[in-house]
Parts: sequence; structure tokens; C-alpha cells
Amino acid sequence: MKQLFPFIRKEFYHLLRDRRTLLILLAMPIIQVLLFGFALSTEIKNTKVAIFDQDKSIISAQLVSKIHENQYFDIEKNLTSIKDFENAFKDGKTKLLLVIPSDFSENLTQGKKAKLQILVDGTDVNLGNQIANYFQNIVLDFYQNQQKETLQTFSVSPEIRMLYNPQLKGAPNFVPGVVALVLLIVCVMMTAIAIVKEKETGTMEILLVSPMKPQFIIISKAIPYFILAMGILGVILLLSYFLLDLPIKGSIILLFFVSTIFIITNLLIGILISIFSKTQQQAMLFSMMGTMLPTLMLSGFMFPIENMPIPLQVMSNIIPAKWYYIMIKNIMIKGTGLAVIWKSLLILTGMMMVLFTIAVKKFKIRLE
Repeated sequence: MKQLFPFIRKEFYHLLRDRRTLLILLAMPIIQVLLFGFALSTEIKNTKVAIFDQDKSIISAQLVSKIHENQYFDIEKNLTSIKDFENAFKDGKTKLLLVIPSDFSENLTQGKKAKLQILVDGTDVNLGNQIANYFQNIVLDFYQNQQKETLQTFSVSPEIRMLYNPQLKGAPNFVPGVVALVLLIVCVMMTAIAIVKEKETGTMEILLVSPMKPQFIIISKAIPYFILAMGILGVILLLSYFLLDLPIKGSIILLFFVSTIFIITNLLIGILISIFSKTQQQAMLFSMMGTMLPTLMLSGFMFPIENMPIPLQVMSNIIPAKWYYIMIKNIMIKGTGLAVIWKSLLILTGMMMVLFTIAVKKFKIRLE
């Protein structure tokens, strides 16, 4: 026992000296509890709704008011023309469009069947079905209250359509997210581990004392993984097209262009992780905790960002995969162009430039 306690004390000293690992071990459970408790919510909250009221009657106004008062939906737009239907969904914010026909109140008061058209963004099948079910319950509750007040029997027939995915296929939902996740793993984790491995073997020190400029060292390290990532992207798109019957509705050139920006951004993140990591285990841990988990939880791929608390919504803006997921989903599923995704592209490009500047500076510091 006398020999055991000194070894235990030595291991404690070793653990306390490694502040990076200690910080991760302490912060990891706290972050996971917060994310799983607040971010990973399947409940519908603050869903943006557009209204096209052709009836403009007292009853239709009461229905709109009922929707506005509900905590699950926020009326964002009041459309005035059928031409605005497609544009309402292009920005990705509006998830549901309610069309109230011109004979809505007349059919209700005369005891005829009144129809409503509900258009739902079907790029995410599970979320779209959930939104449609929530909305139907609100409409049915409104009619039940109307029956109690007027003592009349109403017949209502909501017609639901899933835009962009009428067959309710699963591929449009998971393919864009899988592309973002696979590129993230290849570019961040593999790059970080490969560079740290060279640091452990001593070959990186030879490169650092060579006359080669830091930016050229970064580029030379990134090019092989860039080519690999582009090849993987092409394979995924081919498999999606031929096996999953998922055509690319937008520009394939634009898709590869935004993918190039995203790949370079992730390569730079991997290089920065390798600079701060001493071992391959640390590089893998930093890659998992710093990029993969936030991407899964805060990019909008698995869980709607609008359901999250405001602090997590703000935090999601620094996740590159969020902006890439928005762009690739718009290009592949909705067929939109640069006019719709330019803001996301500008933000992602800005992230890439900032990361490149930081990476070059860190290499220069190491050289000095």
C-alpha cells in the first residue's frame, strides 16, 4: 500500500498538469447536458407560417388570430398573390403556407364542406409531417370552438401538400446532411490526425525549419485531402442520383463551388486543431468534441434550429456546416440559385478567410 499511494499521487499530478485534457473532461459532460437538454428537442416551436387569405372575412380573420396566438407558430408573411407561393419557401424560413379560399366562410355558414390548403416544406419529411399534424390540431380546435359558439355543424376538409418532396422520400432529408458530415470527418479529423502524426515522428519540424513559406506548407498539407473530399462528394452525388433517385434540381457547378468553400474551411479547422494538439488522441478528441458533435446538434441537420433557445441559435451561427447545409439543401432539393444562398455563401467564405489568416499566423509563430 505504501508503494501504491505514491503512484496514485503521481497520476493525479500528471492529470492536473495536462490542462487541455482536464478541461475537456470537465467541460464535456456539462456541454452534453446543456445540448441534450435544450438543443435536442423534437417539439415544434416558433415555426414560421405564411398566410394567403382570399376570403378576408370575420371567420378567416378569427382563424388567423387563432394561429397567431398559438405558441407553436409565428405568422411571418401575409401573401397577396399566388405567384408568391414558391418564393415564400425559398429562403428556408417559412415552413408552412395556409391558403384560405374565397368561399371559405360562405361554405361554413351554409353548412357545406369548407376546404383549406396547407402547403408544407417537405425537404425534411419528419419535421414536415410533425408541423402538419400540429397545424391540423389547431385548425380542428378552432372549428370545434366555432361549433360551440354558433351551434352549427361544420364540415372541414384540410388538404395537405408536401412541397419539394410529395412522395415523402427519406433521401432528400438525409443526403445533404450526410454530405456535410462526411466532408467534415474527412477534412477535419483526418487532416488533424495526419499532421499530428508527423509532429510525433519529427518530420514536421523539418518542414518548419525549411525555407518554404507557412502558407505553402498549409496548402501542401491540404491538397491531398481536398482532392479526396471532392472525390467522395462526387461518389455521394452519383449514388444519390442513380440508387436513391434524388436528382440535383439546381446548378451542379454552384453545388461544387459551395462545397469547395466548405471543404477548404474544414481543412483549415483540421490544421488549427493539429497546431494545438500534441498527440493523435488529442487531435481526435478535439475533432470529435469541437466539430462533429456541434455539427450534429447545431447545424439543423438532425434538430430544427428554431426549436432551440436563443443562446444556442446564436451559437449555431459559428458552425460552418449550418451554412453549408442550408446551401446544399436549397441547391439540391429546391433548385434555388445564388440569389437565394448568397448570404450563407458570404458568411462561409468569411469564415474560411479568417481561419486561413489564423492558421498562417500560428505557423509563423512556431517558426519564430
